[in-house]
Amino acid sequence: MAAQIASTRSLSVGAGSAGIVATALLLLGLGAMIFAPRVVGEYGTEIGFRALIYLTLAEAWNLLAGYGGLVSLGSSSFVGIGAYILMGMLNAGGFGIVTALTASGLGAAALAIMVSPAVFRLRGLYFTVGTLALGEALRLFMINVSYFGGATGIFLKSNPPPTEVLYVYAVALAGIATLVMEIYTGTRFSILLRSVRDDEDAASQVGVRAFRVKLLAFAVASLLMGAAGGLQALKLGAIEPYGMFGLQWSIDTLSIVIIGGLGVRFGPIVGTIFVIALAEALADYPELHLAMTGVILILVIRFAPKGLCGLGQDVCRLLIGRWDRPGMPRAGGALP
Repeated sequence: MAAQIASTRSLSVGAGSAGIVATALLLLGLGAMIFAPRVVGEYGTEIGFRALIYLTLAEAWNLLAGYGGLVSLGSSSFVGIGAYILMGMLNAGGFGIVTALTASGLGAAALAIMVSPAVFRLRGLYFTVGTLALGEALRLFMINVSYFGGATGIFLKSNPPPTEVLYVYAVALAGIATLVMEIYTGTRFSILLRSVRDDEDAASQVGVRAFRVKLLAFAVASLLMGAAGGLQALKLGAIEPYGMFGLQWSIDTLSIVIIGGLGVRFGPIVGTIFVIALAEALADYPELHLAMTGVILILVIRFAPKGLCGLGQDVCRLLIGRWDRPGMPRAGGALP
């Protein structure tokens, strides 16, 4: 028993040290990215801004679908709500950008809390369809209510900040999303969430409050999506229901996470880099880009269910296994 306790303590210390190192590296990376516009220029900053927005959305969706099993197609609902809240507050005057972005996230989280009793009654494919219907319902509502600008949308009365300033906000938002994922995947909550994902009924029987666990994940993910939508609206300077509540937000986010690795910690990061790079490489061929993305998704789902990150991990394990076979040279170069 004493040996087991000592082993557990050593593992905890090791995990804590690894978490500190990962956090330090993350902060260093974010610090370096803030100065990227001076190196990559205006076009590179535009690409970086788009990548950071998608990274935030992908981190949030990975928390929902990858760790919680809540496969949602309602990302556009929270992106759109966040966008409209920010535009309304800035046009009303008296609010700063940080305050408006915070309100965008909180408004999206409030929407998630309000609809959760209804959508959580649905499971599996029915939950997915329910979240898709939510996005379509909000889009139609915004189109038909003139107070929100109707189909024309809303225009920002003042000039939006320069792209370099918006890029810094995007770096901060992506950093917050990544830190939130570090916290959630490194604590007891991750175990509770995955237990609900694997078997909600069994988890409930052993004392896990499944509704509260799912609600917390849903609210946090929606908050991040709403803030990302608000920042995107600030970048555009004009929004309308067809764009901000469009299904493309949900499809793009889903594609990034599946390609990078569903339920894999660094899946959203790898997926974002891959998808943005592919989009830039095929920018002059939109039809080919769409077809290539579909083919890649099919191949990944069929042959690499854990995405590119999972595939890389499997290759590393295979190479390490071959290296450790009897008769193979070891680190010191000597044979066993």
